Amino acid sequence: MIYEDLDLPKKGDTVVVGLSGGVDSSTTAVLLKEKGCKVIGVTMALWKNDLPSLPENSPSYDSCYGPGEESDIEECRAFCKEIGIEYHVVDVKDEYHKLVLEYFKKEYRSGRTPNPCVRCNRYIKFGALLAGIKTLGIEYDYFCTGHYAKAVRGTESIKNLYGKNASENPNGSKRPVQIAVAMDATKDQAYFLSAIPSDVLEKVRFPLWNHTKKEVFEIARAHNLKAAQRAESQDFMPQPYLDALFSDVPSVPGDFIDLDGHVLGRHRGIEHYTIGQRKGLGISSTAPLYVAAIDKEKNLVVLGRDSDLFSTGLIASELVWPADYDPECAFEAMVKIRLASRPVKAFISPYECREDEGFADKAYKVVFEEPQRAVAPGQCVVFYKDGITVGSGIIAKSINE
Repeated sequence: MIYEDLDLPKKGDTVVVGLSGGVDSSTTAVLLKEKGCKVIGVTMALWKNDLPSLPENSPSYDSCYGPGEESDIEECRAFCKEIGIEYHVVDVKDEYHKLVLEYFKKEYRSGRTPNPCVRCNRYIKFGALLAGIKTLGIEYDYFCTGHYAKAVRGTESIKNLYGKNASENPNGSKRPVQIAVAMDATKDQAYFLSAIPSDVLEKVRFPLWNHTKKEVFEIARAHNLKAAQRAESQDFMPQPYLDALFSDVPSVPGDFIDLDGHVLGRHRGIEHYTIGQRKGLGISSTAPLYVAAIDKEKNLVVLGRDSDLFSTGLIASELVWPADYDPECAFEAMVKIRLASRPVKAFISPYECREDEGFADKAYKVVFEEPQRAVAPGQCVVFYKDGITVGSGIIAKSINE
């Protein structure tokens, strides 16, 4: 299919920019203002000050969730005043706690590895935040962020992407907005944006899609932006806060076992482990050991060698499709099982769940052309065709056939 790049904001358009205080969103706002757009800056307020303070000598942390939010907001406010644009803070604390933090804890306690960024983008940044902007009575032509990705639209019906056996669902005739990978593959964030509904994407644009990170820093320095000196936020929350986040319910220790069922030691609670983890196990061995599986029902953490971590496929549930169009057929695509993994060719087909599997909705089976390492239930799996996202889901389980 041929895709058309969607128009970016032009002179005279009203554009809301999601600001975090970082170099990407700040540079986005500056570039749009220089184009002659009416730019309005908004920042999400997430922090409830509900976790204990760190010791005074603790290092500072620049993360998505943490006590540094207040200073980030003040920096955003000062930045907007400096470049002469309107600024608002939108309180989404309750939504964030319910839809991201509680979800995060529930998933880990179920032996799964959630991706809070994918969850936050769908329900908070491109959900609750936009709802808050509407409540403020702000009318806008576009909502822009500093993500490295591109909004595109196919020239044909979405149904044509999946082949002649695709469903006759009426949504298949639509030409929805889809997410394409950015020019700078090392910073591409299409994976994180893959679960945002198509109707929301209609007014969303990513002005940095054709810039490299190096170019963005150069632009920021040329404009003397304070954000150019900031360290990039890499973590969901400061590592020391994770134990505090899970302190509302006592951890239940259990056994580490090997693939043959032999007890190797004791773990401190399954929520502290994820598939592929090597560090922090506290188990001595002649060869490196990794978390190969987590059994919530038996409260077991299964350890294996690196060669034991490879899977031939996975089952994905909670699928999100462009235009909400489920093709209900088999098709081939490139898939990614985590942000840092390279795309791999796979065969994707509808999967009929067994009663004991308990998936909440329709599922798809993904069979890799070559086995993939550390397929972690709870993580996001994204389907791509020609660098365009054509589906997204949550890994329900790995399979090895």
